[in-house]
Amino acid sequence: MRPLGEAKAAPAAPAPEVLCQRSDFLRASRGKRAGTHGFHLQARERGPDEPAGAIRVGFTCSKKVGNAVARNRAKRRLREIARLTLPAHGTPGWDYVLVGRPEVTGSMDFAQMQQDLVAALRRVHRAEAP
Repeated sequence: MRPLGEAKAAPAAPAPEVLCQRSDFLRASRGKRAGTHGFHLQARERGPDEPAGAIRVGFTCSKKVGNAVARNRAKRRLREIARLTLPAHGTPGWDYVLVGRPEVTGSMDFAQMQQDLVAALRRVHRAEAP
C-alpha cells in the first residue's frame, strides 16, 4: 500500500498471459532452449495461425524438484521473475516456459535468477537475428 498523498507509479507493460494447455507446453518444448543454473527456459515463436500479440508464459516443476511445498515455492519464484522481467525483455508473439531445477530454483538468489532470465532471453533471441 502506498502512503497517502504519494503519486501513483506509471502503468507498467501488460503482464504476460499464462499458458494452461498441455499442447502449448509441448510446442514450447520443441522450440529454442537456454539453460541457466537456476532454471531452464524453453521458447518458441507462435505461428501465423495462432493468436499473435501478447507474451505468453508457463511454469513447470517435476517431482524431482521436491515435494509439493518445494515445487510450489519454486513455481512462485519463477512466476515473480517472469512478471518482473518478461514485459521489458520478452518478445510479443512468443511463448516461454520456465522449468524449475531440483534443489536450486527454490533457494537461489532472486536477483541472480532475474539476471539469468534476461541472459537466457538474449541467447534465445540472438539465434533468430540476421
